[in-house]
Amino acid sequence: SDKGCLLVANHVSFLDPPVVACSVYHRGVCFMARDTLSNTWLGKWYFNGIGAVALDRTKGDVGALRKAISLLKEGRTLGFFPEGTRSPDGELKTAKAGVGFLVFKGHVPVVPAYIDGTFKALPKNATRPKLSRISIRYGQPIMPDDLKNMGTGKEAYEKIGMLIMSKIAELKPKQE
Repeated sequence: SDKGCLLVANHVSFLDPPVVACSVYHRGVCFMARDTLSNTWLGKWYFNGIGAVALDRTKGDVGALRKAISLLKEGRTLGFFPEGTRSPDGELKTAKAGVGFLVFKGHVPVVPAYIDGTFKALPKNATRPKLSRISIRYGQPIMPDDLKNMGTGKEAYEKIGMLIMSKIAELKPKQE
């Protein structure tokens, strides 16, 4: 499809963006990434090369969110981790308000995903990866019309964030 969409997933490892990007090989995926990742020449070269949108996490970076919305309206696929940072224990955290704003203003389908195995392979603060089976499960898209009754403003953004995290949680594999 030539319509933009937002891919939202849990975030536990630096491996998560490549897992998402490789799993949708038929579409190029650009990501929101914290601006400090491009502080070095190598980081700047890499993140510019993949079309990442730099996000200043020290403030509500409306400029970065507006840039992301324009990419969605151009028909691009945007990868986004609603928790805002990697989970230190592998468990789902609450969504930051920015994802609700992005979804509300972007008016595109939102595809939830759950990434499994990257925490075991390369958790936060690990220095080297371990061998691990990695998988990603995608859920049914949340369509813009599904969000009509969420209201407006900050309250709506929070409700959208909670809905997205619940859809991601539903995709988590059951423990044997």
